[in-house]
Amino acid sequence: MLEVGSLVDGKYKILNKVGQGGMSVVYLAMNERANKQWAVKEVRKDGVLDFESVKQGLVAETDILKKLSHKHLPSIVDVIDTEDSFIIIMDYVQGNSLDKALKEFGAQPQEDVIEWSKQLCDVLHYLHTRNPAIIYRDMKPANVMLKPDGSISLIDFGTAREHKAFKVEDTTCLGTRGYAAPEQYGGMGQTDARTDIYCLGATIYHLVTGMNPSEPPYEIRPITQVDASLSTGLEKIILKCTQNNPADRYQSCAELMYDLEHYKDFEDEHIKKQKNKIKLFASSAALTLLFLIVSVWGLCSAKGAQKENYDYLLANANSKTEYYETILTDPTRTEAYLGTDDFDGLISYLISDGELSAQDSSVLAQLKVGIEKIGSGGYSSTVDVLGQLKKSDPEGYKQVCYEIGEAYLFYYNIGVAKDKYQTASSWFKETVDSYPVAKIYCDISSCLQNVYKYSKANQTAKLYEEYENLWNEVVVLHNEADDLEEDLKIQVWNEIVGMVNNNCKEFCEVASKAEINSLLKRISSQASTVTNTFLKESVSSLQSNIDITLSKVSTVESN
Repeated sequence: MLEVGSLVDGKYKILNKVGQGGMSVVYLAMNERANKQWAVKEVRKDGVLDFESVKQGLVAETDILKKLSHKHLPSIVDVIDTEDSFIIIMDYVQGNSLDKALKEFGAQPQEDVIEWSKQLCDVLHYLHTRNPAIIYRDMKPANVMLKPDGSISLIDFGTAREHKAFKVEDTTCLGTRGYAAPEQYGGMGQTDARTDIYCLGATIYHLVTGMNPSEPPYEIRPITQVDASLSTGLEKIILKCTQNNPADRYQSCAELMYDLEHYKDFEDEHIKKQKNKIKLFASSAALTLLFLIVSVWGLCSAKGAQKENYDYLLANANSKTEYYETILTDPTRTEAYLGTDDFDGLISYLISDGELSAQDSSVLAQLKVGIEKIGSGGYSSTVDVLGQLKKSDPEGYKQVCYEIGEAYLFYYNIGVAKDKYQTASSWFKETVDSYPVAKIYCDISSCLQNVYKYSKANQTAKLYEEYENLWNEVVVLHNEADDLEEDLKIQVWNEIVGMVNNNCKEFCEVASKAEINSLLKRISSQASTVTNTFLKESVSSLQSNIDITLSKVSTVESN
């Protein structure tokens, strides 16, 4: 036996013994370099009569587990074959077996058993859908570990096998009496997915009744005969799982999982209610039709009233609360966000003073988490207004997100540029398939985040690689601006000029001064052609910023 404190393979330090079976001992070990605990399963040559035969079984078990990756299965990380023993290093599964829970507490709570059953069904489905399929063949409470978080882990693959499609029957008859399906005893064909379904049904029976099918009288009775309070729906599922003829069982774990998730639908009381509903349906059909006609008329009237109320509220909205109230009246409309020819929407209202303040930002941020609605009796609920808009009007939703992104980009001046772009891009990312310029803004945001990251980490090569990416995005943004309205063009040009001004030295490292000057002068030339008289002041400010930036570029030492 391994000694506490000893090292296995020079890295697994034995902490203590956690279990022992007929052939093996299981230890808890620590890999001190990785600071992680593992289970160490040792089978000693001197403790087994036919060590080579046992070893072959262990090799088969580890070969199967090495190929698998599932949250309810332990992983094999190492196999050590020494002269005296065969050692398997695997995930350490904390907790106790369901067999131990049965011995200590008897029958388990029905809802817990159903939840464990769904997890076991999930892992069996995973095994059965491998290529080739893996048949576990020994499902029983002793092979299921219940972890502290309430989830389970399936252990001990000593009897598992890969399904052979053209094989008539299994070579050996392995499994545990009481849980094993009839075909596991030979003479009825080879084991397949339906075999595991039988074993799972027997396991559920034991867990929910406390009656061990591997002890006399070796039977699986209807569970309500054991405990009348148990579900008749679950009873039908167990009985179907444990039919002697595989053709009469569930044919896949997917079928079984569906019924486990809807077991109440199979309860006698539920079925009785459904039959009564069918009887009532025929007699109420005429009334239903009448009510439908009245409802449609009422709905049309209500829709008309709702529209009038929405338009009235929008026309008179002059505060965050009033805009919220308008949105809540009909979350499927966009006017309360975007406005109309006659009335401002929420976005225009917030930036009407020429900036988006921190308080204004919180108004927009609230839209993502939902608006609180006060109902009758003073009860409140949160309405996912943007979610409803997205579902009913996807393009309208994208337009709202795009304009909110622009509000952050052009009017939000709190914090540094990377933060402004990051917030704006959280809205723009919803619109990239409809607004090409939105993707550019998102890419610029990504560049700025990387610039900040590499700057903090003093990674100069990556930093300037990111500045080169940023410069290229600025050039692309300028080209995309050609298709915008004049007022938006000026905002985009101001953004480009500001970007060059703020990153002047770095841009001169990744692009030539001639390239940078050429871009700035093209913007200046394009701005001079703006014809809208209301934009003259904005153009004048832009030209002044261009002159300042050109001067700044000229002072940077040539690269």
